Amino acid sequence: IAITVDLLTTGIDVPRICNLVFMRRVRSRILYEQMIGRATRRCDEIGKTVFHIYDPVGIYNALEDVSNMKPLVKDPTIALEQLIEELGMEESYSAPGTLPKTNHADDVLDIVSQRVMRVLRKAENRSDSNPVLKKKLDELAELWDVSPGKLHNNLREMGPKKAYEFIQNKTQLINQLEAVRKLTGSYSNPIISTHEDELLSRHQNYGNNQKPEDYLESFDDFIHNQLNESAALSIVVNRPRDLTRSQLKEIRLLLDEKGYSETSLKAAWRSTTNKEIAASIIGFIRRAAIGEHLIPFEQRVEIAMDRIYNLHSWTTVQRKWLKRIAKQLNHEIIVDRDFMNQVFETDGGVNRVDRILGKNLDEVIEIFSESLWEETLSG
Repeated sequence: IAITVDLLTTGIDVPRICNLVFMRRVRSRILYEQMIGRATRRCDEIGKTVFHIYDPVGIYNALEDVSNMKPLVKDPTIALEQLIEELGMEESYSAPGTLPKTNHADDVLDIVSQRVMRVLRKAENRSDSNPVLKKKLDELAELWDVSPGKLHNNLREMGPKKAYEFIQNKTQLINQLEAVRKLTGSYSNPIISTHEDELLSRHQNYGNNQKPEDYLESFDDFIHNQLNESAALSIVVNRPRDLTRSQLKEIRLLLDEKGYSETSLKAAWRSTTNKEIAASIIGFIRRAAIGEHLIPFEQRVEIAMDRIYNLHSWTTVQRKWLKRIAKQLNHEIIVDRDFMNQVFETDGGVNRVDRILGKNLDEVIEIFSESLWEETLSG
């Protein structure tokens, strides 16, 4: 694919373009407006009513004062109710507008008609595939005596005062527009179905193993077959304290590829034993390989930390910090100085924690790693 940047900025006409991303600044107002022009093309085929500018380089603000291309709606956060109220205020007809020989009411009417157009043009575009929406638009056409897709033009032709009277006579206009908007949905949150939700069934998918006990059995077989093939799995079984972060990542990728995620294993265990247990993936591997009992990981941490508490006569401040460390360990299988430095970065990092613990941090980490998977825990 060959791309010339200048062709994309000035020489193409693709009406479907709805998003512009500026990644460089230009000093030419004309070039800038040509770049914006790539997205200004009307496209009724997709119900296009707006386009968006993503501007990490700040070109929009830099050239806003000299550019002739301005958004029709400067502040989209102003509620439609407030705009209609302004349309009926006498002051709006005496205050000057943005264009010569216009007043503020003319500006407000432009914004109101744009808001109406955005909602109804998008709705008409999607009504063919949405029977409920189409029925709603047909109803509104009868109530308004005008096709919804042309209402914004009619409002402009009426002028501010008559448009305000029309809206006042259609007392439910704002609510009707909101109902259409909800039925239409958006590209990021489309309406898929309008029927009431109903729970028909709930089940866990275990791939080719439809029963949870079969799933666990296949996991056991997989672990046994892979022990001699994967050095990381062998370390989990024989020397778990030596497991590295990269090896743990390797194991997770291997198991995920075969459909053995920690979440699915927990669900299968719960379905088979009627017991909820927050064991880690390492616990499931060791159960499959050597029959070690599944123990909640938090319980393993608690037992390991008890041994650490008994190492020294810790001060009140030191015990407080050990409790903070224990809280972090409940979510971490591998603990080292890098982990400690990351967790306590805002508290001065690993060096400050080590000083507070009387230069015993390395010993704490070592005891934790040794105690976490000791066989005595499995009894």
